[in-house]
Amino acid sequence: MTAFYEFSGLDGVTFGHGTDPVGKTGVTVLRFDDGAVAAVDVRGAAPGTRETDLLKPENLIDRVHAIVLAGGSVWGLDAMSGVVRALESADVGFATGVARVPIVTGAVLYDLAVGAADARPDFEMGRVAAEAARPGGIETGAVGAGVGATLGKLYGAQYASPAGLGAHCIELNSGHCVAAVVAVNPYGEVYGADGAAIGVSTAPASVRASGAYAGTGPMPGTHPTLGAVLTNATLTKSEALKISQMAHDGLARAVRPAHTLYDGDTLFTAATCKLGAVDVNRLGMLAADAVEQAIRAALPRPVT
Repeated sequence: MTAFYEFSGLDGVTFGHGTDPVGKTGVTVLRFDDGAVAAVDVRGAAPGTRETDLLKPENLIDRVHAIVLAGGSVWGLDAMSGVVRALESADVGFATGVARVPIVTGAVLYDLAVGAADARPDFEMGRVAAEAARPGGIETGAVGAGVGATLGKLYGAQYASPAGLGAHCIELNSGHCVAAVVAVNPYGEVYGADGAAIGVSTAPASVRASGAYAGTGPMPGTHPTLGAVLTNATLTKSEALKISQMAHDGLARAVRPAHTLYDGDTLFTAATCKLGAVDVNRLGMLAADAVEQAIRAALPRPVT
């Protein structure tokens, strides 16, 4: 089940998906043809990433052209090369004098236990998703990087529940906005603002009551939750890093437990710099709120 989430104020960002609904895997592309100042903060102990070192504030490149969230574990990194090819064909990239080099970063989640283990986002899926990217909003739910995402593996992977990809945007009177797109795939469970569990393991009450967390059961590294904070405010790389760090507060409010040895929790921040600067503390707090709401929005809704 999917739904369309409409963004306003995010000029300079386009969104595309590649989805294998049978194999239960996919890729989500956030594309910035004019470039976006970006940073990343990794809190989980088992991430799978591409080109994240260049996002460090001390390194040269200060603009990226795409952030990719993908399923398929390590094989999902192939999809990012397909995104590079699509951007190259559109003459998008960092000008080196002899060629434009597309700067594509991203992260992968593990969905091999859902659908077919040999179904993985590949070069072609990444290329097609990037070429299909459109402005204005993003399809959410069981789509793209979220199609094979699950939650609630803390009592055992056999008790996992479906999750998905969610989005949320907060708009300010100034025209600034802070949005989040998150592929929700945690070891833990998802909780609402009132503290009630809303996305839970299917473990029977007897197992839950015993507190028998599967601390050594699930394969390490199989539970990354991946996301990106997007804003039209002007940021430096150091400021974008601080916003990614603060945004993890929203993940920790919505997911319990978070940032475990089994998680690969990774949050990017990308600023299109279309509008002026905003107090970074304020943006960071809003980013945490947006991530929190995007995680809750990713969960399947009951059919009425």
